[in-house]
Amino acid sequence: MDKVTGYVTGVNGNLVAATFSGSVRKNEVGYVQVGDDRLKGEVIRVNGDTASMQIYEMTNGIQVGDKVELSGELMSVELGPGLLTQVFDGLQNPLPELAQQCGFFLQRGVYLDPIPNKDWEFTPLVKPGDHVSAGDAVGSVPEGLFTHLIMVPFGLKDEGWRVKSVREKGVYNVRDTVAVLENESGEEKELTMVFSWPVKQPIRCYEERLRPDETLVTKLRSIDTFLPVAKGGTFCVPGPFGAGKTVLQHMEAKNADVDIVIVAACGERAGEVVEVLKEFPELVDPRTGRSLMERTIIICNTSSMPVAAREASVYTAVTMAEYYRQMGLDVLLLADSTSRWAQAMREMSGRLEEIPGEEAFPAYLESVIASFYERAGKVRLKNGKIASVTIGGTVSPAGGNFEEPVTQATLKVVGAFHGLSRERSDARKYPAIHPIDSWSKYRGVVDMDRVEQARSILKRSNEINQMMKVIGEEGTSLNDFVVYLKSEFLDYVYLQQNTFDDVDGATSAERQRYMFDRIYKVLSGAFSLPDKDTARSYFLNLRQMFMDLNYLAMDTQEFKDQEAAIEAKIAERSTVNA
Repeated sequence: MDKVTGYVTGVNGNLVAATFSGSVRKNEVGYVQVGDDRLKGEVIRVNGDTASMQIYEMTNGIQVGDKVELSGELMSVELGPGLLTQVFDGLQNPLPELAQQCGFFLQRGVYLDPIPNKDWEFTPLVKPGDHVSAGDAVGSVPEGLFTHLIMVPFGLKDEGWRVKSVREKGVYNVRDTVAVLENESGEEKELTMVFSWPVKQPIRCYEERLRPDETLVTKLRSIDTFLPVAKGGTFCVPGPFGAGKTVLQHMEAKNADVDIVIVAACGERAGEVVEVLKEFPELVDPRTGRSLMERTIIICNTSSMPVAAREASVYTAVTMAEYYRQMGLDVLLLADSTSRWAQAMREMSGRLEEIPGEEAFPAYLESVIASFYERAGKVRLKNGKIASVTIGGTVSPAGGNFEEPVTQATLKVVGAFHGLSRERSDARKYPAIHPIDSWSKYRGVVDMDRVEQARSILKRSNEINQMMKVIGEEGTSLNDFVVYLKSEFLDYVYLQQNTFDDVDGATSAERQRYMFDRIYKVLSGAFSLPDKDTARSYFLNLRQMFMDLNYLAMDTQEFKDQEAAIEAKIAERSTVNA
């Protein structure tokens, strides 16, 4: 098939208008020839014989009349063994290899193979004559901690394909033919370990989509107990700059009960991305004791890179997540930050001269954000395995204003809202998730009725605190003051964690249930406290004793001794009706 060619008719920032004489598809990849460079772009609008393309490179030097060549392929990523541990840009270029080739300053128009050209030990899982369809495994290779399935390409639409031949167990290059398929009409298709898939098309090679009803344990008490996330669910983390969004994602990536972690640094400042690249290899995987990078993929797109590439990075990340889900694995995708992606959409929408929506964001902002989060999900595969993609996106609203369009559009589609508070982050409370403003639709690791009672104490305490700011402590009743002290006790003992401590930094679901039972006794108990000074002193002592308990491993004698001391302390002031 002859490739469609055209020429540039206009340039507006990263938006290039080109006229073509042949057929053009939306989302088709094209290249603009500028001197010796071929700049990659994607068709985002077609109007007659004119196509608008967003260019994923700096557009300096593009002139009217420059040649444009369409590839005939949609914007795609390569999928195969060798993705894990890698760091890509939004176009799936491996950044370390790109740096080796280009030096400190990346050159435009340079595109490398994302899948390393190496040999793998292939084990066949099918035999000649077996019937297969899209997504079925024909073999496997060991990839680090996992068995990487070599699957029939997801785009194989027709039924009636069977295995004509398959390689014996042995070592083969990643691009060698490992199997040949044949359909009823005699058409043959050669399979390698690598194939491409369009990033904006969800992978649906599963049997059934399931309700996300299993808690994704993050070992963060405030999340797992009060604001849970489900495997296959969605959540967002809005918060002002410097409130701890990236730190929170680091801990979620490290401790979450998932197999694969994919981090999409979408439009973040270069300094923050460098921080991610430096810190992630240093994070120790609690499962294996080795580097967390062994089961991590990082996709980087800094704010200094071309704005259009932010969109590509988001879709590249979610496509890779769906690919590993197809192998029966649980995947956590962390997108940081979707606000920068939305800003890129706003910029491109303005250049397309579309009618703007609220705050000049495109009118279709909500539907695009919804379509991204909808690619999360828990599924049953054809082989009966249960797998999931969980998506968590950070939002960076200007000034911490949660009423702005991106935050509101996100809240409409996610299952949990972890809003970070400037007040809590300034008070050095980690995680700085606001326990009252935040919410979740999922079930957590602790009995939800008890959690709601604890939350009601937090809400009541907030009202009392506001009243105390006006009329002072002496203007409140003793009962109200005790409620306030119970709330402070819950905040310091349970909602906050010390990430620098091995025990307190990551709390298992079993320990959360155990500790919450003991804390609930205090929250629901009645105490003989004659005055406010006695009450304050008592709860401060109790608080410190529980905080000391948080640092002790459960299977030690020190833990048992401290627990006994706490029981004695509670009994000291507990009333008969407690």
